[in-house]
Amino acid sequence: MPDSIDASDAMIDNWTKRLEENAARYQALADRVQGQTVTERSKDGTVQVTVDSRGLLKNLVIAETAAGKRMAEVSAQVMQLVQRAQARIPELLQQAMTETTGTGDQAAAEIVREAQSTFPAPPPEPEPAFPEPDRVRRFLPEDTEEPPRTPPAPPAPPAPPQPPRRRRPVDDDDDDFGGPILS
Repeated sequence: MPDSIDASDAMIDNWTKRLEENAARYQALADRVQGQTVTERSKDGTVQVTVDSRGLLKNLVIAETAAGKRMAEVSAQVMQLVQRAQARIPELLQQAMTETTGTGDQAAAEIVREAQSTFPAPPPEPEPAFPEPDRVRRFLPEDTEEPPRTPPAPPAPPAPPQPPRRRRPVDDDDDDFGGPILS
C-alpha cells in the first residue's frame, strides 16, 4: 500500500507542477499581449490610429494637412484604419502565443480563433467615395472663347395705372367723417 500512496503523491505533485507551469505561461502570454498595440497610418500620412490588444482605440492623430479634405472622407479613413489595425490583433496574439505557450496549446489557440472571429480581415479598400474636388482650373484654347451672348430680355412693361377710387356722393346728412351718423 505504501507504493500506491507514494505514486498518488507523485501524480498529484506532477499535476500541480504542470498547472503552475501552465499558469505561468498563460500569465506571460497575458502580460505580453496586454501592453501591445497596433498602429496603422493612411497612405497620405494624414491619419494615424493606434488600437490596443483588445481592439480599443488608444490614439488618433489627424495631421493639419487633413484640413483640406472633406470631413466625411477623414472620418471614413479613420474607421478604415481602425478596422485594419484590429484585423492585425489575431496575428499579434498568434505571435505572442508562439513565444510563450507554444503552438500546440489548445486554450491559447482558441483565444486566437476567437480574436479572428471578433476582428476579421477588413474589406478591401474601396475606390474613393469622395472624389477630389476640381481645385485646378485649366485654361485651354476652347476654354478661352467666350460663350455666345444672348441679348438681354426687354424690360417688363410698366404696370398700368390704377383707376382712381370712386368717392361716394356726399349727402347733406353726412358729417365730416365721410358717412351718415345714423344709419
